This record gives sequence, structure tokens and C-alpha cells, in this order.
Amino acid sequence: MVLHTARQPRWIALLVLALVLATVFVVLSAWQFDQSTTDADEMPQNTEEPVELTEIYQPAQPMTAHEGDRIVDLSGEFVEDTQIMVSGRVQDEVPGYWAVAAFRVDGAPNGEVIPVVRGWSEDYDDAGEPPSGELDLQGRLLPTEAPGPGPRDEPAGVLPSLSVAELINLWEEDSYSGFVVDFSGQALGDSGLEPVWVDPQPQENEINWLNLFYALEWVVFAGFAFYLWWRMVKDAHLKELEEQRLDREWEEQWRREQLAKLQSQPEADLPETDDEPKDPPRD
Repeated sequence: MVLHTARQPRWIALLVLALVLATVFVVLSAWQFDQSTTDADEMPQNTEEPVELTEIYQPAQPMTAHEGDRIVDLSGEFVEDTQIMVSGRVQDEVPGYWAVAAFRVDGAPNGEVIPVVRGWSEDYDDAGEPPSGELDLQGRLLPTEAPGPGPRDEPAGVLPSLSVAELINLWEEDSYSGFVVDFSGQALGDSGLEPVWVDPQPQENEINWLNLFYALEWVVFAGFAFYLWWRMVKDAHLKELEEQRLDREWEEQWRREQLAKLQSQPEADLPETDDEPKDPPRD
């Protein structure tokens, strides 16, 4: 039986080695699995608690989960002649436009601006100009949108998306890489704009499929360690069975040859021995 072979000391030692390797592989799999999902500690705990923009976010800095969706406070003033309208914005199931203007942030390293969504309008020419003077705003910080398609039919001053890269070229101003949707109402001024409210995005764990693949791969390696041990034991058992079969065949062949020699001798020459030949010599 294979179990008899598996109980031999060398195969028990190899089984212990396979257990150690499998344990290491399982630990590596668990680590890769942990790396495949976003750690909850990396997500902001309270996006609705206002923080100063200049304390958590810097110009030209990529936006992460720590900054995105946060409600921020910022002070400064709107830059003249920078207002544009962004199409395709729906409010209360009515399509319309966002009014966006450059807001120069007090405390920015080099006087950079940040795009601010002042409000919503059903018609692109009913926004009115941004208010002048020093303002204290509060709103949600969001990442830039991708640039819109190439040739478009919108009127001058109307863009299909709120792309900071496009606005930098249009305004010729250094800018933060995100934008703010104003909740304070101060950006509305005396215009006919309606306030815009944007809810925080659902904080879902992101899956890194490469790490998940590695985690499954280490599990396969752990299983392969046991399979390799079992296969080696089985091969050793089959080898033992084959050696036993060859020994039996050799013994039977030797007995036949000895019996044939005895039968070929004259009766007078036969030694006084038993009818059956003795066992063959062993190496």
C-alpha cells in the first residue's frame, strides 16, 4: 500500500518540508490578497467635515482619496473674464449648464487659481458675472474631468467638460488640478444661477486584479507542494512494487533453470537431494 511507503522516515521528512513551504505560500497569498483591495485606513474618515484647502491640497498635486470629495474652505477672489459654461449638467431632471470661473486662492504657493463651480443655469447666457472682491467660499473638492471630444457645436465660451488642463490653456493661469463646487452661495452673486449640490462619491474598495492573481497563484503553489510530495511517494511505491515483481520473476526463472538441470542429468548421476531445488542465492 502507498501508506506503507509514506510512513518511511524520508517521506515523513519531505512531508514536513511540504507543510512548511505550503504555510509560507499561504502567508504570501494572504498578504497579496490584503494588497489587492484599498485599505479602509487610506480612505477619508469624514468627507463632510470642512478643512482648509491649502492645508490638504497643493497645486499640480495628483488628487488621492484623502483629498477627493472633501468639503474645503478657501478664500480669495474671482479672476475677471474667466467665466465659462460647462454643458450637459442636469439639475432636477432639467439639462443645463454649470457656470465656472477661476478663483485665485489666498495662501496658494504662487498665486495659483482653482476652477470654482458657481452654480447652475438652464441657459448658457443667463449666468451673470462672478462677484468681485474678497470672498470666503466653502464647497466640495473634486478631481478634474477628462477633456471633451474634438470639434464641437457649442457656442463660444461653452465647454463639454470641466477639464482643468483645458482651462489652464484657456485662462493662461497656473491652476490646481481639481475644482471646487461652491456650497456657500457667495459665488452666486446677483446672478440668476441656482446653487449646485454634489454628494460624495461612494467609497468602494478598489480591487487590484494583479495582486489578486498573485494571491491565487500562491494558493496553487501551496497545493502543488502537497501534490509533488504525494507524486514522489506514489512513484517510490510503484518502484518498490516493480522491484518486488522482478525479484519474483528472477526467483521463478532460477528455480525453473535448476529444475531443468536436475531433470536433464541421468538418474545415476543425480545427487541424493530433495525433489525441489533450494532457494536461489541472494545478492
